[in-house]
Amino acid sequence: MGDDIASIRSAIRDIPDFPKPGIVFKDITPLLGNGPLFAKTIDLMAARYSGQKIDTVLGIESRGFIVGSALAYKLGAGFSVVRKPGKLPYETRSASYELEYGRDTLEIHIDGISPKARVVIADDLIATGGTAKATAELVANLGGTVVECAFVIELSFLKGRQKLAPHRVYSILQYESE
Repeated sequence: MGDDIASIRSAIRDIPDFPKPGIVFKDITPLLGNGPLFAKTIDLMAARYSGQKIDTVLGIESRGFIVGSALAYKLGAGFSVVRKPGKLPYETRSASYELEYGRDTLEIHIDGISPKARVVIADDLIATGGTAKATAELVANLGGTVVECAFVIELSFLKGRQKLAPHRVYSILQYESE
């Protein structure tokens, strides 16, 4: 497994000063473009939930759609999405969260999570945790239970895991600094 983790890490490309100066963007597109390595990434995530009943994987816009749908397929679970306002065509519930400068909002269809559903929230990366926390609030609002929040990458130095407490957090890769 250590070799797999090293291979996944080596497929993540750092893009300095994107989307603004001082930020090092973790680009997963090389990982996604490597079929066997992307499959190994999803296999590692799915192994966490072996023997557990997962009803829905909830993908966060937009790279969470890629990771989450593949994970849902592997688990034989349903897949649902959380999006920015105005992107979903049916009746929605919303949750707002704080950004570094301002607020943002996420929405989910009112039937995106069944009551009592066991849900894994999936995304490519956790930074400060605000988006994932708002997503967890949407799950609770619809009567579901968050089993875990699963990410390919965790920027540990931004302490997003702490913001998600008491929810469990899993990440394949952890970065302790930029």
